Amino acid sequence: MIKSRPARQYRSMSAGSTFALDAAFCESMRSPTDTSFTEVFERTAPFVWRALRRLGVREADVPDVCQEVFVVVHRRLGDFDGSSALRTWIYGICLRTASQYRRRAPQLREVPEADAREQTVSADQEESLERSRARARLDLALQRLDDDKRAVFVLYELEELPMKEVAAALGCPLQTAYSRLHGARREVEEAFRALSKPRQKR
Repeated sequence: MIKSRPARQYRSMSAGSTFALDAAFCESMRSPTDTSFTEVFERTAPFVWRALRRLGVREADVPDVCQEVFVVVHRRLGDFDGSSALRTWIYGICLRTASQYRRRAPQLREVPEADAREQTVSADQEESLERSRARARLDLALQRLDDDKRAVFVLYELEELPMKEVAAALGCPLQTAYSRLHGARREVEEAFRALSKPRQKR
């Protein structure tokens, strides 16, 4: 574990994303035979939303990409055989969909949170502002990871899945997943140190 920043602190940073998927989309897929899909959608949609954000999908594009994920879930749900946890199976779909998104999306320019203008806030807003800044730093740190390391870090540290399920979702040996996690933790910690350094005045 990263001793200077426990995993639960990273999970706290990742909280607070607003979930708001187009209700018409869900209704369009409901039919007398779609009860199981509706239940799956309601149980896993917030998880999918968070996962896509952490896998590099821009916030403005998350609703569309989230719908893409559930189109696949709806089409393939009958093929789910229960050999893995449902959330693990859906996360595998998230991984592939996010990867396709990144290939077709234009290269994004990282804008460090520190570039934002300083704002004067009241005392009761300071804690909320600090959490927001921490989440922004975490987002930037995740952007610096390669796809394999980011996937392990998001699923294990932020979504709290057992490493066995993480390895199953990624289709890799358990030891490989642990190795990627170790490297991801190190790189995230290094990124946090770099992003937390005070900017020198010109």
